[in-house]
Amino acid sequence: MDEPKYTTSKASKNRKYYFKFKRISEFIFALVLLIVTSPLTLIAIICIMIESPGNPFYVQKRMGLLGREFSLFKLRSMYKDSEKSGIQWAQKNDPRVTKVGNIIRKNRIDELPQLLNIILGNMALIGPRPERKQFVEEFTSEIPDFPKRMKVKPGLTGWAQINGGYDITPEEKLKLDLYYIRNVGLRIDSDIFIKTIKIVLTGDGAR
Repeated sequence: MDEPKYTTSKASKNRKYYFKFKRISEFIFALVLLIVTSPLTLIAIICIMIESPGNPFYVQKRMGLLGREFSLFKLRSMYKDSEKSGIQWAQKNDPRVTKVGNIIRKNRIDELPQLLNIILGNMALIGPRPERKQFVEEFTSEIPDFPKRMKVKPGLTGWAQINGGYDITPEEKLKLDLYYIRNVGLRIDSDIFIKTIKIVLTGDGAR
């Protein structure tokens, strides 16, 4: 398991121990939640295939810890070949999104397969959201410090997601993610977790 390296100060040792605790607890939580939500995921898969024939899963390369690429898993919420004309940023009321896609996006059901990413260890439950390489390169050309948000594992949800979501700029996202990295611990993770549940239940900020 790759984790950020810190100095030998007491605070740094505490962070190191917390990351170990975080990994173990998130692994157990993700495994249990994956099993519990499997019927819901199965229903979503069937609905996706009925409306839009093709693979119900969507696998996309993202940049994770220290810039390492990994395969991120999602349920497909757009029509097949939605990016045949090139990579595009998701927009509000995106015409590429299917009717089923709108539903599963609203309550983040499309993100459930990422529980497998957490189990595999290339994602955490909480951390900066992983970006695609093309977007990282684009943002870095304008904001040189943008890669600093990859000092920790990317998460299924994060500080930036509960404080702006899709409607913030890359620079604002970086500031929020760096704030999380500086203050990572049980308190902020608990706050993010609770607020994420509220967002999932209300469907706020979905695209």
